[in-house]
Amino acid sequence: MQKKAIHRLTISAMLLALSVILGFFKIPLSQISEIRLQFLPIAAVGTLFGPLYGGIAGGLSDILCYLVRPTGAFFPGFTVSAVIQGVIYGIVLGKNRSIGAILLALTLDTIIVSLILNPVWLMLLYGNSFYVIFTGRIIKVLIMYPINAVLLTAVVKLLSGPAVRAHIP
Repeated sequence: MQKKAIHRLTISAMLLALSVILGFFKIPLSQISEIRLQFLPIAAVGTLFGPLYGGIAGGLSDILCYLVRPTGAFFPGFTVSAVIQGVIYGIVLGKNRSIGAILLALTLDTIIVSLILNPVWLMLLYGNSFYVIFTGRIIKVLIMYPINAVLLTAVVKLLSGPAVRAHIP
């Protein structure tokens, strides 16, 4: 294996571990809605190494979080959401790390994952109507979008700094 691939794998694994650790910390808003920050390390993997690494890290993060601390039955839909989330950040932020690109990536993640896919999975799991779940998630999104935008901007700008660029192949 090439040195570059080993370096990428090592950094991705460390960020994956950080994502699993952040998965332990959540703020429940309701029975089917909670605030989590474990997307940040996955976004970092996608930003640094592209959509393939981001998607793999997202999927592994979801699976490992379940294995380390299971809550209810495992549902693969959320793993699909996590993969898509990592791919979104990898595609949008892989080359362009401007504020516009950061907001675009976060907006796509919010619409596709938080407002469409996850409510569908919750509807399948709990039998509630999509409208009821969607309405509850809108409140969460309105609260979390500006917070996530600030946090994601800080992470991406940190990853774009000279100290990090000197060590990432």
